[in-house]
Amino acid sequence: MAHASPARGAGPPRAPDPVLADPDRLRALSETGLDNRPDEAFDRFARLVGALLDVPVALVSLVDADRQFFPGAVGLPEPWAEQRQTPLSHSFCQHVVDIRIPLVLPDARLSPRVRGNLAITDLSVVAYAGMPLTDLDGRVLGSLCAIDSKPRDWTADQLRTLSDLAAACSSELRLRIALESAEDARRRAEEAHERLAMLAGMSETITGTLDVATSIRRLSHAMVPLLADWCLVTLADRNGEPRTVSAVHRDEARADEVARFAELMTTGLTSRSITRSVLRSGRPVLVSAGTVADVERGSSVPELPALAERLGFASHLSVPITAAGLGAVIGCITLVNGPGRRPFDARDLYTAQDIGRRAGQAVDNSWMYGEQRHVAEVLQHSMLPALPQPPGLQVTARYLPVADRVEVGGDWYDAFVQPDGDVIAAIGDVAGHDIEAAATMGQLRNLVRGNAFGRTDSVAEQMTRLDEMIRGLRIPTVATAVLARLRRDAAGGLALTWCNAGHPPPLLVRVGGEVEILSGRQEGLLGLARPSRRSDRQATLAPGDTLLLYTDGLIERRDRPLDEGLDELVGRLAGGDRLPVAELCDRLVTAVDRREDDLALLAIRPADPAPRPAAG
Repeated sequence: MAHASPARGAGPPRAPDPVLADPDRLRALSETGLDNRPDEAFDRFARLVGALLDVPVALVSLVDADRQFFPGAVGLPEPWAEQRQTPLSHSFCQHVVDIRIPLVLPDARLSPRVRGNLAITDLSVVAYAGMPLTDLDGRVLGSLCAIDSKPRDWTADQLRTLSDLAAACSSELRLRIALESAEDARRRAEEAHERLAMLAGMSETITGTLDVATSIRRLSHAMVPLLADWCLVTLADRNGEPRTVSAVHRDEARADEVARFAELMTTGLTSRSITRSVLRSGRPVLVSAGTVADVERGSSVPELPALAERLGFASHLSVPITAAGLGAVIGCITLVNGPGRRPFDARDLYTAQDIGRRAGQAVDNSWMYGEQRHVAEVLQHSMLPALPQPPGLQVTARYLPVADRVEVGGDWYDAFVQPDGDVIAAIGDVAGHDIEAAATMGQLRNLVRGNAFGRTDSVAEQMTRLDEMIRGLRIPTVATAVLARLRRDAAGGLALTWCNAGHPPPLLVRVGGEVEILSGRQEGLLGLARPSRRSDRQATLAPGDTLLLYTDGLIERRDRPLDEGLDELVGRLAGGDRLPVAELCDRLVTAVDRREDDLALLAIRPADPAPRPAAG
């Protein structure tokens, strides 16, 4: 980011913006007690934004009538990092306050609203995403923003994360405004920091899994004992009836009793119960001074009030879990304090409502994920070919999408028989994990078939021509690939010729267990601007030998070099010559831990006329 003096570009005085100068908004801003001084809580928000969205600059920016200041900041250059404020001539966040909705700019230089703003030239602000920070009355006090010095397309997940963190940051602002006395301020600040840590990590906690039951269980444990002595998280069925209830008590000795309470809630609640009321209306309920009679009125079984008495029941609140995608109440969060803990107040209610909204997003995402993943897998598998089974030759393949995302990938394989009986085998990996990558993968596989079928020229020439076709047809991709020709020889084996364009090397599992790595000169990827020289290499497969082509999902991990992954794969192939080809493929794909990428595998073995002893 460019370094510039804060005074530069301040410009002549301008008429005050009526929204920025609103007295009630400025009063609320003043009551936060914040200024252009670092505040650890808000610096933590900035660090979280920087880390989770991978941006160089993140700010908690509060905007008054003539400046913006940063109680939370990371990545600002000097002198702005020391000043922790700028005039409005350098402020994008003022527009978030003005429009009262998120402002998302992939490239600010193209936006009529801000392209003349001096933050572009003086602070190198190019990509910007800002979420409103609000007080209890909905007044926008500033923005939680992520900034990059180059254009970027903000993803839906990044914006959802930024929105979640902005909701937590708004909760912290509201807590600051609510402080009433010095002693109370100390106590509330300690509590606020605890809540801040919980809220900041809440989205990650409940969205770290796409399994609904696991997400709800994690949510329950995150709220006890930080927010309550015990809690209940209820999910409703399609008719709005309590279907499942997760319960946690701060006293582990009460685990059986609170679990029994949760069990009875699915069958023992009347229409007068608070949980059913929240599920019907979507309106929260706060009872600062509660009694067991509150349970008794809504219960059809005497055991529930008795359990509540033993668990501790002096104050309680219940908030809806709402799925934004469905526009419906899908559950209820109930927090309960015993007589030894302070009663719940409005601050607790707002915090619980924040959590309810996040829980709704997590459940909604889980349901949508299931549907999207099914569609993605059907699409991916529809693009994978049926494999030939020539006499005397076993051809087997496996494809597995990465387990924790719904994106369609660019991994592919193919095998087909030439008119002269030769077998062409190919495997590749198109850059990307989205619909475009899958579509390009389909194009590339079809080009391989069209380019190779019926031709007798070398695989190196075919790979060269394939590269020319990608550039000539302007297919926007970069890909790795191995192209191989297998021709029967007089001994019943196969003469193998292959060409490798930047792909992991093929492997040969010999009869007897030896594994050969078919390496050679490193050749460039397909689709590069400057074409690479292509060459081919030869090897021979005896009857019973196995040729293995695979994508890097079988060997790649972020925490280790590819060579280590390849060595591990070679080790897993020990004894593979004694396994049927299908079992060998299954062994390889199921042995991969912490798979981080899609995986494709193609194995070819000429028939072994002599029976061999089974593995083990």
